[in-house]
Amino acid sequence: MAASEPASLPSTAPPEARRLRRDRPLRFRPRLPGRAWADVLGHDRPEGGRIRAVRRILSVLLFTVLFGFPVQMVLIRLPGNAKHRFSRFYHRTLCRLIGLRLRIIGQSSPERPTLHVSNHSSWLDIVVLGAVLDARFVSKADVAGWPLIGTVARLGNTVFVSRTRNRTGAEAQEMRAKLESGESLILFPEGTTSDGARVLPFRSSFFAIAPAARAVQPVTVVYDRLGGLPVGRKDRAVFAWYGDMETGSHAWRLLRRTGTRATVVLHPGFVPDVASDRKDLAIRVGRTVTEAAAALRQNRLVDIEAA
Repeated sequence: MAASEPASLPSTAPPEARRLRRDRPLRFRPRLPGRAWADVLGHDRPEGGRIRAVRRILSVLLFTVLFGFPVQMVLIRLPGNAKHRFSRFYHRTLCRLIGLRLRIIGQSSPERPTLHVSNHSSWLDIVVLGAVLDARFVSKADVAGWPLIGTVARLGNTVFVSRTRNRTGAEAQEMRAKLESGESLILFPEGTTSDGARVLPFRSSFFAIAPAARAVQPVTVVYDRLGGLPVGRKDRAVFAWYGDMETGSHAWRLLRRTGTRATVVLHPGFVPDVASDRKDLAIRVGRTVTEAAAALRQNRLVDIEAA
């Protein structure tokens, strides 16, 4: 008998053993019918996470309407920094309610005012950076009209800009005045959201207000865990919100998932005078943020001092 041929079983072998003598591979009948069997092997379960998403949505709505709105409406009318501290508490609580863990590398710039400059891939960046930084957002004017999100943004003292040519000068002056009064700002100089797999070029026009700040701090935000595992390219759309994606359906898909994490890298701040002009400043900050984001997407460590 050739060495490559399997040994045949004697005819006196029990039926269970004789069934193993086959010319074709074994075929097992799945215990779960239809698509449910394929879902166990790694695809998104069509029914999975719906209760989780509903629970999270209700928790966010109740916390915001019954607690967040009333408290912040009182605090914004009072002097002091209580409204800023409550804003960070509110966003940190939102992260816990939606099951998003935060990993923070580095420290926020102690200088006041600071212009924090970050990449932008999702509406979720507002929740994440609001939980990390004591600063006001600069957002497009359209956000003010969004249900619930617009109200939260206004209570967070967000600076809204229309980016129309006849309003550019007045809006830049408003942002410059906020910095000169000692308030830090969070800026997204890409001008739009990316697909999460790259950082778009930073527009130099956004850096026209940088001289009014005492420090400029690059900030990198990457969503690097899904189901407790590193996020691959095909899963970045779970977090990234871009193009013609609807906010409601995008949030629904995200809130159904578990084991999510965002990593925020707070690079060392520097005085804006180190750059020769705003174009040079945009290139320097953009390179720092881009390199850190690429390292995080590849599950590598980020050396903020080297950057």
